[in-house]
Amino acid sequence: MAENTIIVGRYAPSPTGTLHLGNLRTAILAWLHARLQHGVFYLRMEDLDTPRTVAGSAAAIVSDLQWLGLDWDSDIIYQSQRDTLYDSALATLKQQGLIYPCFCSRKDIQQAASAPHVTAGVYPGTCANLTRDEIQQRQKSKTPAYRVRVKASLQDSVGDFVVKRADGLFAYQLAVVVDDLAQGITHVVRGNDLADSAERQQYLASLLAPNRAPITYLHAPLMLDSDGNKLAKRDGSDSLDTIREQNITAAELIGQLMFELKLINSPTAISLDTLRSKVSIAALTAQLT
Repeated sequence: MAENTIIVGRYAPSPTGTLHLGNLRTAILAWLHARLQHGVFYLRMEDLDTPRTVAGSAAAIVSDLQWLGLDWDSDIIYQSQRDTLYDSALATLKQQGLIYPCFCSRKDIQQAASAPHVTAGVYPGTCANLTRDEIQQRQKSKTPAYRVRVKASLQDSVGDFVVKRADGLFAYQLAVVVDDLAQGITHVVRGNDLADSAERQQYLASLLAPNRAPITYLHAPLMLDSDGNKLAKRDGSDSLDTIREQNITAAELIGQLMFELKLINSPTAISLDTLRSKVSIAALTAQLT
């Protein structure tokens, strides 16, 4: 990437409940990565999965981020309002002959994936070469999902993946890439639980914007609970509501979270503005993979 390229980052939570401390720490790191390089930072709500979206959680997330002191450039984007863009991207893939209908249930895929020649977690290509007659026959009884064909070098590691679900919703992988391209995102900082999406998203981006510089994906280590499990929104024991009930200030929380990553030398209270003057981009990127 050219030295004069403006860094454009984003934080894109799903409003499926209150943010936990791991989400908040990632938000700080994403913001810090952009601001340390005098870049642009956006907030996007990934509320595309409407059955899982919790009423009021988007507003609560905005409130939590503002309480921490985070700021962002431009208005917040809501994926639920961007179907036209996703339709256009799907049409582009279709024109290239790169998507096909898939009638497999999860059970079908699990059974097929048990074959010795199939890589675990990778779609085995069951519907990849159906004839037109076979597709028409199956459509009489079942609505398909749509998968994108990946190049040969990705077949074993990624496999053809869903870009539109059978319930009519656009898949996360498609929507996130369309939005990252539309917003000119150059760097994505997110939790390590999304690291395995990078290859899929890089591939989709190369199909939809072949002349664009690749997006750089950086992944933060996950925060774990006392049992060593990844934090989840379901619990709520580490939500900001609980933190505030303990009279912990935003600066105290930031200090603790950044000290745990060894970005500062002690868990003392620190504001985001002060944090920017204490942390180097080299120290930050050393914590990301």
